[in-house]
Amino acid sequence: MGLSISIAVGLYGISFGALAVASGLTVLQACALSALMFTGGSQFAFIGVLGGGGTLPAAVTAASLLGVRNAVYAVQLNAQLRPPRWLRPMQALVTIDESMATASAQDDTDEQRRGFWTAGLGVWVLWNAFTLVGALAGEALGDPRAWGLDGAAVAAFLGLLWPRLRARDPVAVAVAAAFVTLLAVPFVPPGIPVVLAAVVSAGIALGQHRRSS
Repeated sequence: MGLSISIAVGLYGISFGALAVASGLTVLQACALSALMFTGGSQFAFIGVLGGGGTLPAAVTAASLLGVRNAVYAVQLNAQLRPPRWLRPMQALVTIDESMATASAQDDTDEQRRGFWTAGLGVWVLWNAFTLVGALAGEALGDPRAWGLDGAAVAAFLGLLWPRLRARDPVAVAVAAAFVTLLAVPFVPPGIPVVLAAVVSAGIALGQHRRSS
């Protein structure tokens, strides 16, 4: 399961690399973002804000708020897998939706650990490899507007979001965030509506987590 997820998700790194360069990042910056931030939704939000004319602080804030869910995962996985202290930084890096889902799908503790690390490390290696491929390809394309890529980062982010809208709570969060974004667009600088939507989403998600715990 971990290997199949790694291949499927890793290949999507090609689109991130190409869109990151189209949004104004260099190849090195795109690769560093994948290696260090390593959470697809936050990465696409980051380049989406930059590509839309937003500021760097707005892009960082939006990406950070969307990464709040990984902190929630980390608390649960720390109690579930009980890693040694020296391994916790690496576990934190590869705590993403896919590694969390793979670990949670197993019943045995050893299999949970195996699933987490297989998916987490597998996605990290392939995501970064294909980010480089995509970034090099994107750089070779030249002007992103000539290829219709200037709005593609937003489309890719929506592509990540759509499969998650299968239950009432995610749909409610998406509707609330979209509503706040539409209200804010005419009145605030580029990039800030995404930040406000991320604040709303993070607040609702944390409230749901507290109610369920």
